[in-house]
Order: sequence, then structure tokens, then C-alpha cells
Amino acid sequence: MINSKHNTDKQLTDVNKILAFLTNIGIKHRYETLDEKTFLPGLKVNNGTLLLDFEKGFYPGDILHEAGHIAVTSETTRTCLTGDMKHHDHQAAEEMTAIAWSWAAACYLDIAPDVLFHEEGYKGASASLIEAFSTNTGFGYPLLYSWFMCEQPNHPNGYPNMLKWLRDDAYTQAQLKKLRL
Repeated sequence: MINSKHNTDKQLTDVNKILAFLTNIGIKHRYETLDEKTFLPGLKVNNGTLLLDFEKGFYPGDILHEAGHIAVTSETTRTCLTGDMKHHDHQAAEEMTAIAWSWAAACYLDIAPDVLFHEEGYKGASASLIEAFSTNTGFGYPLLYSWFMCEQPNHPNGYPNMLKWLRDDAYTQAQLKKLRL
């Protein structure tokens, strides 16, 4: 965990790299004091913006996970996301897709797998997730593929490489229309 009192240069570098990436792809974020208990320590999504509480602290990899929820939500409802994602119809499929998105982002940013899937998260399944995604047997990419955000893993430029970082329903519909021709 990183916070204002306990941090390392590596953690700060990872956080800065992640936040620069989020800015670049259009996911809004800001530091803010969070008074309420949050699902993930020190992080909250509010109206589609990722809030980070540097005083309470957070895990750098969890930033990518929460950003994944924002990224895989339709752009028409993205700014409505607030609080716990299950209140926004993010069920098992969307959860798995957010995890797959966060793995792709971690690979792109060269963030270590154990930073993304840290030991304090994922209900004790961190090592299993690292193993699954490291061996290309992870889950969640089918929805990314169905939204034309990536190619299938067996494609030369396939998952975890991404074509688009944010779900874009108009783009998806245009791609589907091309397939029907």
C-alpha cells in the first residue's frame, strides 16, 4: 500500500505512470479525501471519475482495476458510475472484463504482475491470477473482443494488446455493420 507517509520510489513511479496513462486515454482522476469506507482502500469512482485518497492510501494496482470498470462501461453511462460497481449492473462478466482490461494496461505500462494482483486483494487468488494471465489462460477478454477493443489472443497483435482503451459503442456498431456487408 502507498500513502502520504509510507511510499517507495518504485510505488510513486508506478502510480505516476498509471495516472499519466489514464489521463492520456481519457479517464478522469483526482486526489481527494474520502470520508466514507470504500470497496477498495483509498479509491472511489464518482460520476465516472476515479478519486484517490493519498492520506488513507491505496494499492497502485487497484487504480488499474477501478479504471478498468470505467473503461469497459458504455460511454453513454460512464459518467453515471459512482460507488460500488455492482450497483451499475457490473456483474461477473463485467468484473472479469475489468480484470482483463487491467492486465492489458499493466502489460502495456510494464507494471509488475504482483503490483496489479497484489497479495492483499482478489480474495487470496492473486498467485492464481498471475499464473493464468501470464500463461495466456486468463479470462475476460471475450467481452473486450466483442466490443472491438482487442483481437483474440491467438492473433499476432492479439490480447493483451489493445486496439481501443475505452469502450465505444458507436465504433462497435460500425465494426458490426462492416461484418454484415
